[in-house]
Amino acid sequence: MKLVLWRAVLSPLTSLQALLLQRRSKTPLSYDTAWRQARMLHAPDEMVYRLHGHHAAPVLSDTPDPARPSPPDPTG
Repeated sequence: MKLVLWRAVLSPLTSLQALLLQRRSKTPLSYDTAWRQARMLHAPDEMVYRLHGHHAAPVLSDTPDPARPSPPDPTG
């Protein structure tokens, strides 16, 4: 079964809100991203899942991630 169908069956209100968000968006917005936005608006207690790496797109940053150790210094 596809993820979109599972979401529609298990959470129809969130799925409807996602469709509305997707259609009202001024920029192209995927259904998956719209569904996640609708879910975070409707069920903010699930924010912990988003904080643990369930992102729509990877975060690009010039600053190093403090959770990842830096490679050893070869001159060292």
